[in-house]
Amino acid sequence: MTSIQWFRRDLRLDDNPALLHAVRDAAATDGGVVGLFVLDDSLWGRSGTPRLRYLQHSLDALSEQMGGRLVVRRGSPAEVVPTVAREACAATVHVAESFEPYGRHRDAETSLALERAGVELRTTGSSYAVSPGRVLSRSGTPYRVFTPFRTAWLDHGWRAPAGSPADHTWIDLPSDSLPPIDDPGDGPVLPEAGERAARTRWREYLDAVARYDDDRDRPDLDATSHVSIALKWGEVHPRTLLSDLRSVPGAGADSFRSELAWREFHADVLFHSPSAATTSLRPVLPDDSWAPDELAAPMLHAWAAGRTGYPYIDAGMRQLLHEGWMHGRTRMAVASFLVKDLHVPWQRGAAHFMDRLLDADVAQNQLNWQWVAGTGLDASPYFRIFNPVLQGKKFDPDGAYVRRWVPELRDITGQAVHEPWRRAQPPTGYPARIVDHAAERKVSLDAYDRARRG
Repeated sequence: MTSIQWFRRDLRLDDNPALLHAVRDAAATDGGVVGLFVLDDSLWGRSGTPRLRYLQHSLDALSEQMGGRLVVRRGSPAEVVPTVAREACAATVHVAESFEPYGRHRDAETSLALERAGVELRTTGSSYAVSPGRVLSRSGTPYRVFTPFRTAWLDHGWRAPAGSPADHTWIDLPSDSLPPIDDPGDGPVLPEAGERAARTRWREYLDAVARYDDDRDRPDLDATSHVSIALKWGEVHPRTLLSDLRSVPGAGADSFRSELAWREFHADVLFHSPSAATTSLRPVLPDDSWAPDELAAPMLHAWAAGRTGYPYIDAGMRQLLHEGWMHGRTRMAVASFLVKDLHVPWQRGAAHFMDRLLDADVAQNQLNWQWVAGTGLDASPYFRIFNPVLQGKKFDPDGAYVRRWVPELRDITGQAVHEPWRRAQPPTGYPARIVDHAAERKVSLDAYDRARRG
């Protein structure tokens, strides 16, 4: 008898509890393990080109670790997984539990199909240090505010890393080729993918994590781990990071733990409120406050292209275009600009991020957008509107970040780069501001006051 390890968002061999159980099941009958990845058409078709390209590289890296024996099949998991189980004479299929709305539906459907075939779907672990739904208040209700959630999450604690599987045999089965990707060739330059690359980057970053609390808001510095991409695909588990952080004392490690807690809080919110993927949890503006489509479309295009005339905003959007990633502080600024300066609903910005970001994850992406838009549970108040000039001056004080990503402004030194419109001679090739921040801030605040008055 064999067992199946169904890889999803856990593209790694180490610290993978589901894989450990698959290996133990196989060993009990002197069998082997099938490592399976299903190219789910319903997800493949909705994923942006940068993320699909990265996934291909990550699957290649995983297969290399497995001696080239990763089995890739394309189709509906409810059909594909039972088919592979029959081919392999498998009695069990092992997975890490999914908690996002689509994943829960997919697993319920697949479990039923496997049950009909006499095969058991066994879930062990998840993509989180503490699975969504486990951290509850004393009254047994989910937390609606981050700070008390973080306190309870820290008190709850998490298991130690699960370790590596024992020696076993990977069973080779016919595998589908990956479908072609419609790549125009101007996408981002991808970082190295896979578990080994993720572990290497993390080990190197541990030497700098002590300064994380001081430098994490500075996009002009290479001061963050970039580990969000590896976490998205499960090339490394947060439990591994948390274990390593125990050896690093101080505020830097504490701040990094808090960022991981935010990730788990957002997953918990989506678990309890699945509609948050598409719908504001707290409506804050009248319906007539958003820009009409004939205005929203060109402004959304200028924003996405990094041509708003606000250098800090444009630098962030161009970084996204070139790297498939954007600094976290800048993500907040560009999101605030779209929603509160351009009056475009957060869902449209979130969709663009989902299309472009290598680390795009439904819970993190949608709930972070709702935080900026002021519509989430633990929300930044709607009247907190990021000033795109002051954000640049504060977090890119010498303008190095802007000059890196906006070459039209490279001849402007110091903080003057954040306000090129003040120069006697406008920079060649750089657009004028598409809106006046002060004026649009007032429009947003007036709409907010109308909503409060009812």
